[in-house]
Order: sequence, then C-alpha cells, then structure tokens
Amino acid sequence: MKGVDKLITSLMTKFIDLVPERLVITIGKKVINRRVNKNANIKIYDMENLQGMNKPVIFICNHLSNSDGLILNKLLKEQELTFVAGVKLSNNPITKIGLEMMKTIPIKPNSADKDAMTKIISSVKHGNNILIFPEGTRSRVGSMIKAKKGILLIAKLTKATIIPLGLWGTEQLLPICSEDMSKEKFQPADVHLKIGKPITLPSKEKDESKAIYEERAINHLMKSIAELLPEKYRGEYK
Repeated sequence: MKGVDKLITSLMTKFIDLVPERLVITIGKKVINRRVNKNANIKIYDMENLQGMNKPVIFICNHLSNSDGLILNKLLKEQELTFVAGVKLSNNPITKIGLEMMKTIPIKPNSADKDAMTKIISSVKHGNNILIFPEGTRSRVGSMIKAKKGILLIAKLTKATIIPLGLWGTEQLLPICSEDMSKEKFQPADVHLKIGKPITLPSKEKDESKAIYEERAINHLMKSIAELLPEKYRGEYK
C-alpha cells in the first residue's frame, strides 16, 4: 500500500506542476471549500475586536491542524492575510494546493532563516497583515506547545499591532497523520475561532537580561492566545 500511496502522490505532484497555476487554484478552492463547508460547523467570536484597527496587524494563533490556515483564510478574508508557512508544506501535493490558495511567505523551520525574516518584516512595514503560528509546527498533543521566539524580532522591528487568535476543533476537522500528510482526511467537526483584543510587547526592564526578557515576552504573547482557548487546549501556557 505504501508503494501505491507514493505513486498516487507522485502523479498528483506531476499533475499540479503541469496544470496552469490559475486552474490549480480554481479547482483547489472549489474542492477544499466544499470539504470545509460540508464538514466544519464554524463558530466565530468577538469579531468586533477587529473593528477600527489600523494596519498592519500581526495575527498570532495556536496551531493544531493543516486546516488552520484554510479556516483562518476563509474567516478573515477581509483582512487580506499573508501567512508565514513552513517550506515543507510545498513538498506535499495536497498541502501545496492549500498554499496556492493563500498568500504566503515560506520559512525554514528550526533554523535562522534570515531571508524569510527579512521578507516578513518588509511585508509588514509595507502595510500588509500577516499571520504567524508562533509554535512553528502543529501540536501533536492537541494543546499548545512551546513557542519559537522569532515573533519577538518581527514585533519589535515592525511595531505593528498584535492580535491573538484562539482556534480549536480543527484537530478533529483534519486530524494529523504522522505517517503522511497526504493521508489526512476531513472529518465532521465543530470549529471555533475567538478573536482577542490588540496587545503589545512588554517593555524590557532596566536590569533584565535578554534571555529573561525574551522568555517573559513570549509567555505574554502566548498566554494572550491561551486565554482565548478552553483550558484543555492551553498546554504549556495554562
């Protein structure tokens, strides 16, 4: 079966590469939107927190599923988001279609990707809203995991408004398949998105070391997300 799966994946990859990009996006949107609309019972809370906000905005969100970006792109369409997405998603034909549907800046996970960081910061400074999953990867435990600190540099250099988002239920909508992302299937699920109020980075205290400040600052950002989630999803940031 693994050989068959690899063959199907290979054929899909070749098909996507051969078909004009516009057609791939059109077909992809129809197929994925149909699956999301069929399976996701979506509830959104506190949309009023987006009223009157000034661009650019850095949206930060917890990460449970490959469907997170699709849901957020759908619900926050008017915000014209640019997503920061791991480069490995483009290696899979299914997730590649999802990426083609959204505006993204690819980043290499677990590395000092200076080119990506430069593009992200430049994008924000040019007035674009971006969305970052500070954890850097999907949680395999169904709750928040330790965040990476790259968000601190972006927030510090851009001084953009930060809005936390709490998203849950997507881990049931498109459950993680650790063996192969192409095997992930949409399932009926209740999906919830809660929008927080704007926050800012805390100020560094006079005698505070860089390491201690960064830990305090990232905890501040992540707890602003955790507060929007049911307790069982808070994980590292209860």
